[in-house]
Amino acid sequence: MSATASDKPLDNDSGNAPKDTGKRRRALVIALLVFVLAAVTWFLLWLFVFSTRETTDDAYVGGNQVGISAQVPGIVTGVFADDTQLVKAGQLLVKLDATDADVAMRRASSALAQAVRQVRQQTQSAASADAAVSARALDLKRAEQDLKRRIPLLAEKAVAPEEVQHARDAVDSARSALEAAQRQADAASALIDGSEVADNPAVEQARASFRQAWVAAQRNAIVAPVDGYVAQRSVQVGNSVQPGQQLMTVVPLHNLWVDANFKESQLRHVRIGQPAKVEADIYGGGVEFHGHVVGLGAGTGSAFSLLPAQNATGNWIKVVQRVPVRIAIDNDDLDKHPLRVGLSTNVTVTITDTSGEVLARTPNDKAVAQTTVYDDVAAKADAAADAIVKANLGAPKI
Repeated sequence: MSATASDKPLDNDSGNAPKDTGKRRRALVIALLVFVLAAVTWFLLWLFVFSTRETTDDAYVGGNQVGISAQVPGIVTGVFADDTQLVKAGQLLVKLDATDADVAMRRASSALAQAVRQVRQQTQSAASADAAVSARALDLKRAEQDLKRRIPLLAEKAVAPEEVQHARDAVDSARSALEAAQRQADAASALIDGSEVADNPAVEQARASFRQAWVAAQRNAIVAPVDGYVAQRSVQVGNSVQPGQQLMTVVPLHNLWVDANFKESQLRHVRIGQPAKVEADIYGGGVEFHGHVVGLGAGTGSAFSLLPAQNATGNWIKVVQRVPVRIAIDNDDLDKHPLRVGLSTNVTVTITDTSGEVLARTPNDKAVAQTTVYDDVAAKADAAADAIVKANLGAPKI
């Protein structure tokens, strides 16, 4: 009995071997199912999510930065805007001392008035010269009539030959006087022919000088060309500024965009017009900005760098390049959640619709940015010049 009992395997008595084998099989099946499910899930995510979009976090907010500079030299007498402050188009930002400009404008105003009066004088001189021509013509006619009456009397010896000769000399003298008067009249009329006093070239030249002086005087008040926020103010009261000198910057925080730097391998299906989603680090993932692709850069960032790579020299290591893709942001989103230029963002472009163009096919005929602040400057200058001309034309003669 003892020998028979000792011949049986110990595992059969405990029953652990079959149970362990079954557990391992179930574990393997479960693991296999998990891996299959994960693979299917990943495939479905790639098919319906990852393959339909391109994402990058190398993206930054961009916008127009309008530099405010002086157009005329002068001394700063007032600064009316500082960093972070909101300014409106046409609002006074910096004021320059207007003493020199006022002197120049008064000088130009006097020159314009003098030009008008000189042209009026030339007009009167031309009229006087025309009257002299008429008088010399009458003198010639009278001399010719006197000669005509004396010639028959000479045949009858009723007058002396000397008297007839004197009559001929008088005709020649009157004819010469008429020719001289005509030339003087032509010379006087040459300065005024074909134009009124206000349209005379001399008056137009003086008007242009006055217009230039008037505009220069207005430019002593430096105004904001657009709505925006002031940044980089460097001007101080008492500074002597020169034309073109940067005084401050006005940044409009409307019509912003994002420059998303995608890898070159991500651009295969990126097209103009594709929708984009932007998340700014300043607001986190809870705020989404909507936009669309408006264009792709004409070159990589390294191509336009100050020191571009020289891959034809030395050892060469391939580096994946990035191309900026511009994303226009909807202004409604910017009104709700304002952004700042230079902020970091995450951009996701939906690439399912590839019917758009990779590059623009037609040139843009609309203004990228414009202002109407300076539109009426020329009209006001012309109105001031017209007032000076009218004041010096004199009262019309009845």
